[in-house]
Amino acid sequence: MAVRFFTVSPKSLLDEFNKRLSQSEEKGRINTWKRSNDKIYYTHSSQQWGSLAWFKPEIYEDRLTFNIIKPKNRNITTTVYGFYHGHLIETFLNHFDNLFTIGAGTAKPTDKDLISNN
Repeated sequence: MAVRFFTVSPKSLLDEFNKRLSQSEEKGRINTWKRSNDKIYYTHSSQQWGSLAWFKPEIYEDRLTFNIIKPKNRNITTTVYGFYHGHLIETFLNHFDNLFTIGAGTAKPTDKDLISNN
């Protein structure tokens, strides 16, 4: 259950995402996502969806991957999975469509996802 953005510059794509999350100027700022205090993870910022799951990014040679991570003491439902993946892809399409060629979410867990206690 990972989101992958294929790009020639995965680090630059992540840097741009982080820049838009923290910029003070309203125009172009991303308000729908926020970073954890340790700056490792990302979660949705809304009251309804915030902290129901987290994403951890990983940079590969040809892609930026966000693996989904469950919060402490709670598994991730299919609805939360769909919301998080869909909204992350939407955010990247709205803000960074010139920085990647393909954005896709996997249908099943990958080896780096952590979605349940099992």
